Amino acid sequence: MAVYAQAQYVSLSTTEIQALKKNIENRDEVKKAFEPYRQTAEKAMDEQPDPIETVVSQGVLAGNPTKTASLKALHDGDKVYALTLLYKLYGQKQYLQKAQDFLRAWAKINKPNGDPINESKLDDFITGYDLIRNEVSSDARNEIDAWLTSIYNAELNSPSAKPGKTTGFNNWNSHRIKVMTLTAFTLHNDGYMEPVYKLLEKQIGVDLYADGTSFDFKERDAFHYHTYTLEPLLKTCMVIYRATGKKYFTYESANGSSIQKSVDFLVPFVTGEKTHAEFVNSKVGFDKARAANHEKGYEAGTLFEPKNGISTLSLAAYFNPVYINAIQQSPVKEKFNWQLALGQVMKPVVINN
Repeated sequence: MAVYAQAQYVSLSTTEIQALKKNIENRDEVKKAFEPYRQTAEKAMDEQPDPIETVVSQGVLAGNPTKTASLKALHDGDKVYALTLLYKLYGQKQYLQKAQDFLRAWAKINKPNGDPINESKLDDFITGYDLIRNEVSSDARNEIDAWLTSIYNAELNSPSAKPGKTTGFNNWNSHRIKVMTLTAFTLHNDGYMEPVYKLLEKQIGVDLYADGTSFDFKERDAFHYHTYTLEPLLKTCMVIYRATGKKYFTYESANGSSIQKSVDFLVPFVTGEKTHAEFVNSKVGFDKARAANHEKGYEAGTLFEPKNGISTLSLAAYFNPVYINAIQQSPVKEKFNWQLALGQVMKPVVINN
């Protein structure tokens, strides 16, 4: 295993943190986007970790007590990210200690089982840890590294990825690849990185189509799932690009599909040029169950809301600022978000930083 003490590809480098701090001080839109994180971190200082052994969300309807408990516990991830962010920005050790406490509590209790939809929700824990991994105690680092290793291995051997399963190439697999990427590059384990490249290249060829659509869009008849498969792929591409300079955003499969084409397919539905009635021809029973449960946005015929594509375009803007123009053209009131604030300071390639 190769460890680069200062390399941070998943979160932000020291130089990027300083640039972000300057933007928070000098740009009102960045300060506004940052404020919720400041508030979350300060509130978290008076709270205790609430780890859960197994995250349960996938395939469970809203209102289910087990799902509700999981989603409540996962707010700890918001706290970890906010605490680590404030520590790196302002250097106050109490934020570092509190974040370490939260991470160690989860490392002791949480047992990943390879469900990529559930474990995809651990993003903020991993990103926050990447910010402070070089600064936690050796005992904490050993414990948290072991937890991330268990997450990686659970996803590598996920039952959902077995041959013949749709979940082996639909949005589930996109989230699986993302989780593996975040853990591999946070741990700086070269052996963990190699499988990711192969999985990503294969996924682009089977989940995305040359006309810009995706298997998920065709199966669910919903941009909700088109964006849900694109966002983890974009996050994966971002980390790999920062670490290696390889631009998977524009990579074309043998079938002519690419992430860029699938993002471009979304653009006119975010600007409002086109509309789409969601889930009308979905082939998945769970979509109908959600509609019957009156979960917002899942009732067949509900128009796709442009605001629900802003996150996807904000990620894609890291690779091409043209997507910022599309966001500006959208009818959405709030056009600036934290991802765009990060994009202002994240360098395209950070090698041996």
